[in-house]
Amino acid sequence: MDTFFLVLLVFLAILAAVDLFVGVSNDAVNFLNSAVGSRIAPFKVVLGVAAVGVLLGATFSGGMMEIARSGVFHPSMFSFSDVIAIYFAVMVTDVLLLNVFNKMGLPTSTTVSIVFELLGAAAGVAINRLIQNGESALGFGAYINDSKALGMISAILVSVVVAFLAGVIVQWITRVIFTFRYDRLFKKLGGIYGGFSLAMIFYFLVMKGAKGASFMTPDVLAFLDAYGTELVLGIFVVCSILLQLGMMFFKTNVFRIIILAGTFALAFAFAGNDLVNFVGVPIAALDSAHIFEAAGAGASASTFTMAGLEQAIPAPTALLLLSGVIMVITLFTSKSARHVIETSVNLSSSAAGEKEQFGATLPGRIVVKGAMKFGAFLTSVLPKPFLKFLASRFEPKPVEKGEDVLPFDYIRASLNLIVSAILIASATSLKLPLSTTYVTFMVAMGSSFADRAWDRETAVYRVSGVITVISGWFVTAFSAFVAAAIAATLVLKGGEVVSVLLMVIAIAVIVKTNFWPNKVEEAEKERIRLTDRDGIRTMLDHEIPRHFDNASELYGAMVYGFLNDDERTLRRVVNRASECLDELTEKRSLYYQMAKHPTDRADSDAKYFYYRSFTGMREIARTLVRTSTLTRDHVANRHRVFTGELAEYLKRLSVEVDAARRDVATFCKVGGDLTPLHTRMKNLSELVDQSQEAVLSDVNRFGLSLRGSELYLVLVQFVRELINRYEIVVTLQWHLNQVCRKEKLDVLNEAHSAAVPENSGRPVFPGTRKGAVTGSAMMADTPVRLSAPFVNKETKL
Repeated sequence: MDTFFLVLLVFLAILAAVDLFVGVSNDAVNFLNSAVGSRIAPFKVVLGVAAVGVLLGATFSGGMMEIARSGVFHPSMFSFSDVIAIYFAVMVTDVLLLNVFNKMGLPTSTTVSIVFELLGAAAGVAINRLIQNGESALGFGAYINDSKALGMISAILVSVVVAFLAGVIVQWITRVIFTFRYDRLFKKLGGIYGGFSLAMIFYFLVMKGAKGASFMTPDVLAFLDAYGTELVLGIFVVCSILLQLGMMFFKTNVFRIIILAGTFALAFAFAGNDLVNFVGVPIAALDSAHIFEAAGAGASASTFTMAGLEQAIPAPTALLLLSGVIMVITLFTSKSARHVIETSVNLSSSAAGEKEQFGATLPGRIVVKGAMKFGAFLTSVLPKPFLKFLASRFEPKPVEKGEDVLPFDYIRASLNLIVSAILIASATSLKLPLSTTYVTFMVAMGSSFADRAWDRETAVYRVSGVITVISGWFVTAFSAFVAAAIAATLVLKGGEVVSVLLMVIAIAVIVKTNFWPNKVEEAEKERIRLTDRDGIRTMLDHEIPRHFDNASELYGAMVYGFLNDDERTLRRVVNRASECLDELTEKRSLYYQMAKHPTDRADSDAKYFYYRSFTGMREIARTLVRTSTLTRDHVANRHRVFTGELAEYLKRLSVEVDAARRDVATFCKVGGDLTPLHTRMKNLSELVDQSQEAVLSDVNRFGLSLRGSELYLVLVQFVRELINRYEIVVTLQWHLNQVCRKEKLDVLNEAHSAAVPENSGRPVFPGTRKGAVTGSAMMADTPVRLSAPFVNKETKL
């Protein structure tokens, strides 16, 4: 075999290992979210159970490897060099495409990507061969395995709908039976519920999924076919009895067994179905190399057809196990995986005010509005006793004082796991790839919908999320197909030079994305995790000047863009202002996560300061969006811009706002006295007064239209609001400094008291002598939740 082909095989193996690491880091949330969110067991126990499921599931994925070999194209129509070009183009495209999608924040799926990349690369090579051989375009169908390809594509799309409906139906029936106050009834039926769950897990994972296992012998498969029903019934009866006895005599938590078993099942199903996305193509390339080598030295890579790939080739168990080991190591070592899990669990809560995973869309609003009208119609026609009965079954359990509210209860957590695992395992048994991300997401959406977690505060976001997932399917599919077709064409036309160039690009993207962390982003994440007073203070010391800088910079760009009649600059200002608003809204919502963790009074005050500060900064960003939008529209409509004295006032305001940046940054950096900043803001406020009076004292003086006058006053008023808001923010930060200072003095005095006996003439630290103003007294004399005396009293947060 040519050395270059060996290099390509090694490169594909490296990409497979990296794909496994990155894929598990991002997809671990799919099978760990429910167990972690319900806090049914320690995190290490959950990881251990999932690791066993991943390792065993990897060995059951052998049958899925057929997808990469012959599930999309007819290998007999392609030569060895063609097939290697297809597989190489697929892996390079996969790395580049997924990184682009992740960077843009677009929903994607490794399953959808790999299927359409295979289809696109095969189509690209086929079209090139047809052109090269002078054949008709009608011959294209002979290259593509359209029946299997359409079956897989349909299965991926239909699975989204099926998963949602399955989640709705199963959760609704279960909730009607057990309600949210399931403790009493569960004591009687918990054993049956657990036995049924375990029996279903065994049936779908082993009975259905065993056919594709790389180590299954014909005798074992025959035994399972002959006695499958008896085995499932036996597991149901035995498990039901044992679990019920355990609940009665040993107070066994059946939910812990069910949820951990469901975690195992979903991890098992994930590895069995998704492993082909990561290693299927490299293993298929290795099989191709073995077939080509077996043909002997006389075979030509450009003419030897790969009909051998259509035969049933068992996947190497050793390679599958090695892939499973890499996935397990990733679970235990990947910080990214833990962060994704943590974020997903935080976003699973339906508490008001927290950030939803998807934003609102017009189709989402239309669907919710229609659903509300349909619901009102059903309410009017259904018997009231029946509606009352249903309402009683779905009445939420009241939260006890001090109780930690979970994102979902044990019933929903167990069903999310089991239903998702059953759907994925069923597809694996049929050798149909599914997007585990889409399936688990849609099951969770369906179960939350059935649980009436979609209230008027969240419904539009959840529906928009469902629509986004489905639309993301099409975007991913189209992008993967086109990109892979182009990559395959480049490889065919450019040969070794282009292949090496693509390898270098792919390696650079991998290193940059996964092994070269952004220090600023990492530092930001670390600050966000700190919820004590010192951590909040450090974070605000960084965020306040940064966002004031953003606001002043954008105001300056807006003023000069307006005065220069530059619509393009104003469009950029609007976009950047919107980004700042989104960022501040997201960071402000972190308060609701902080507030869930009980702390002492000083930490609670610090969290309150955090909330007030980000509220003020967010309102400035919101005003900036409105102001910049008005300014952009004014210029876009070709209205007159300001000149002369009015233009000079705006320029001077912009310069003075920019100068205030240094005072804000200095205070946040060193603390201390607010007087210099207060003086700066007072002078700026007087300049705002002069700028307003110039127009208001004599409207006709400048010959302005009503529209022009309003815009000028809006531009000036923004500066006043900027002053008022940030004076409140920095005053809050001053109070927070006093809180932290007082705590440090208390700690120092306590340590000194322990070291020096009482009445020994020991010194007392400054600010703590009798009669002196301590941090505590300062906080008592200066109420924490009041703004500074010099702040405009009309400005409210």
